Amino acid sequence: MKYLVTGGAGYVGSVVSQHLLEAGHEVTVLDNLSTGFREGVPAGAAFVEGDIRDAAKWLDASYDAVLHFAASSQVGESVARPEKYWDNNVGGTMALLGAMREAGVRSLVFSSTAATYGEPEQVPIVETARTEPTNPYGATKLAVDHMITGEAAAHGLAAVSLRYFNVAGAYGEFGERHDPESHLIPLVLQVAQGRRDAISVFGDDYPTPDGTCVRDYIHVADLAEAHLLALVAAQPGEHLICNLGNGSGFSVREVIETVREVTGHPVPEVVAPRRGGDPAVLVASAATAREKLGWNPSRADLTGIVADAWEFAQKITREQ
Repeated sequence: MKYLVTGGAGYVGSVVSQHLLEAGHEVTVLDNLSTGFREGVPAGAAFVEGDIRDAAKWLDASYDAVLHFAASSQVGESVARPEKYWDNNVGGTMALLGAMREAGVRSLVFSSTAATYGEPEQVPIVETARTEPTNPYGATKLAVDHMITGEAAAHGLAAVSLRYFNVAGAYGEFGERHDPESHLIPLVLQVAQGRRDAISVFGDDYPTPDGTCVRDYIHVADLAEAHLLALVAAQPGEHLICNLGNGSGFSVREVIETVREVTGHPVPEVVAPRRGGDPAVLVASAATAREKLGWNPSRADLTGIVADAWEFAQKITREQ
């Protein structure tokens, strides 16, 4: 099969592209490299440097599906610059859907997010939970999900949206290197490397076993496998939404202690005030993904996730 991967030079897109190639598929990566890295494009994939709004210039019926990762994704930035997020995430996706319609490409897997839910009323979170995003990033992703639902109903698109929780780990040559970095595991690893003085723990008085926030971490390779299964599961005229997570969570302090154990390095921590909008617990119910996709994450162990991320972090440091 032949697939277009938008945002395929980024963290998740690069790992998914590599999995597609290993499965014997033909892959074209479209990325403007605003946050992605040219070296993140796997060997064997064709590369087009450009914006998703330009897809109509060369997307044609030879493509079997699009996997769409191209989006602005920093929560804090979305609060400060909401116009960027509405323009890129919603406007860009609207242009991409138009290009797909014109070219006759009728299958889509969309990279969505748990940020569409906002503050959960209950955990684990299911797909029928109330969606009230607390920031423009989550709101734009939810808007795209609504857009895809309409496209499927009106024009027969076969679509699956995958709502991720906390993605972590690495896969071979591909891993996480956001700039600026905002995710907990790579931030703690930077402390272990001596690149940061300490890790900030935002609140230690939550109603959790150790007082720190609990999050559901999913290995990026498990995530990639879900995308390949979603391509098979997508049905014309239907929009399937699936949460992706391990169904259990780890606290901030558990992550920090695991990094200490894996790396053998000290990780100083500093307790800081709670951040507004941080729920105590965010854990996914992946029952729909298990039922509809046949997906079963096999890398749920936090030690393994951190070890893979640590190996990649050391590789990047050596190369700098």
